[in-house]
Formats: sequence, C-alpha cells, structure tokens
Amino acid sequence: MTRTYKELSRLETFKQRYNYLRLGAIVGESTFGFTRQVNQAFCHSSDWRDVRDQVILRDDGCDLGVPGYPIRGTIVVHHINPVTLDEILGGDPIILDLNNLICTSRRTHEAIHFSNESLLPKPIIERRPGDMIPWKF
Repeated sequence: MTRTYKELSRLETFKQRYNYLRLGAIVGESTFGFTRQVNQAFCHSSDWRDVRDQVILRDDGCDLGVPGYPIRGTIVVHHINPVTLDEILGGDPIILDLNNLICTSRRTHEAIHFSNESLLPKPIIERRPGDMIPWKF
C-alpha cells in the first residue's frame, strides 16, 4: 500500500494520522537509515535541505501536521513510505516528493517505526476558570 500526504491530510485527528503512518518495524531491522554514510550524505544535500524546509513550512512545524501539536525541539521530516538504499543511490524522485513527507517529533517518529503508542504526545487539556474546584466534579 502506498501512503500519501494527500490522504494523510484528510485525517483530522493526531491518532488517526498516527494509525495511518505506523509501520510496526522490528528493532534492529535494516533500513536506509542503517547505512550511515549514505544517510549522512543525503541528509546534508542541498536538495534535501530545501525540501525539508518546504515540508516544515507546509506543516507549520506541527507533529504529523496537526494544528495544536507544535514540535518543540528537533523536527524530523519522515518519509511516509520508507525509502530504500537503492532509491537513495539511484536518485529516485520519491525521496524528495512532498507527497511522501511529513513533520514529526523524534518520539512520534520512533512510535511510527516501532508501533509504540506510549511515545506519542498527550493532548493538551485546555484549562478553564474554576476547573480545579473539587466540588464541581
């Protein structure tokens, strides 16, 4: 199944988007990221930096592009469909396709790859005047 940002953006909640993206990988399973030299060269390329900036602007720096989930700290730009070493080495257009990229926090990125929901951010509870008065519950 090929996933897309276009489909992802139709999902309204953070949880729906997470479920759409989660991969359920096995810890230690080989991915493009395991090839450190290629990974570093790609991540420092001007093409990647330009596309990365576009994704961050498009998603307003929010986790999974969901308003109300601003990323504090490092923003990881995640490939919606994992890329392979051959795609990187061959310069496949999918590696820089905006429809295959989304902003995540580090913890959300790990949750996606390892299906560990405990890493996901908790929703912010909006406080209201008087909500701490015990006899109102």
